[in-house]
Amino acid sequence: RTGEKPYSCSICEKQFSRLSNLGQHERRHTGERPFVCSVCEKRFTQLVHLQSHERLHDGENRFVCDVCTKKFTSRDGLRTHVRQHTGEKPYSCFVCLRTFTHIRTLKVHARIHTGETPFACSVCERTFSHRSNFKRHIRTHTGEKPFACVVCGKRFSRGESMKAHERTH
Repeated sequence: RTGEKPYSCSICEKQFSRLSNLGQHERRHTGERPFVCSVCEKRFTQLVHLQSHERLHDGENRFVCDVCTKKFTSRDGLRTHVRQHTGEKPYSCFVCLRTFTHIRTLKVHARIHTGETPFACSVCERTFSHRSNFKRHIRTHTGEKPFACVVCGKRFSRGESMKAHERTH
């Protein structure tokens, strides 16, 4: 281990010691999810996340919440879930001191302070700090309308537009 980081992201210039880590990181920008569940077709950025997910289908939910009986494939998954019931928020923002239940929520929140925009549109190069905003933007290029009115079937690109429409019936 020399500490050398010869691989760098072409989008944000973050550096990595291993090419595989760079590839994994770059999927954060592109939104690419190459690992697909053979049962339900849910997609993942990392193989390890797919493997964990597939345990749901295998019935390997050995860890059960004592409060709500929800089942988990890992002890860590259960431990994190239990915080919803206890209100524990062990992760704190170093800038504004806001606290969070999940480390991933803290990391997303931190982008407010850093200005990081890890999701980049390959069509128009616009960047986004949140995956949900990125996914919604992509639909402006694809024309995809995944939300359908339960009354008339009219389709919408945004869920909130569909809900507003449904109130007109």
